[in-house]
Amino acid sequence: MEIAALPHIDEHATVAAAPAEAVRRAVGEVLDRSLGSGLGRLLGCADRTSSGPRPPAEGSTFPGFRVVRAAPGGELVLVGRHHFSTYALIFRWEEAAAGGTRLRAETRARFPGPGGALYRLLLMRTGAHAVATGRLLAAIRERAERLR
Repeated sequence: MEIAALPHIDEHATVAAAPAEAVRRAVGEVLDRSLGSGLGRLLGCADRTSSGPRPPAEGSTFPGFRVVRAAPGGELVLVGRHHFSTYALIFRWEEAAAGGTRLRAETRARFPGPGGALYRLLLMRTGAHAVATGRLLAAIRERAERLR
């Protein structure tokens, strides 16, 4: 999948009062806890279970996602597909002021056909995607701050 070819949907960010290594570990731990396989089955996701090394490495999976790039220094790239969308979720982290770490989550996706258009409408117009991404980032931030 060519990630750059997927349309940019949005980007959300938070700052954790924790070092980058704690954020990297927290991303994997929170994804393991947060991504359930029930929705993945319902939507027909290609990857429906968690597998592979932890912290996540290339080839690791979470329900709905497969890791295609894991750079310990600051990036985790997840891709996925299901009946209504082909998508990427890209986490990037870098040093912030006062020893903290800025974490960003970028979403890219394509929603083909009428089913995809309806799915996009449900996710974006209702704000469900923004709420879910915000909660995910908050959980990662909180976990990283406990790990530091």
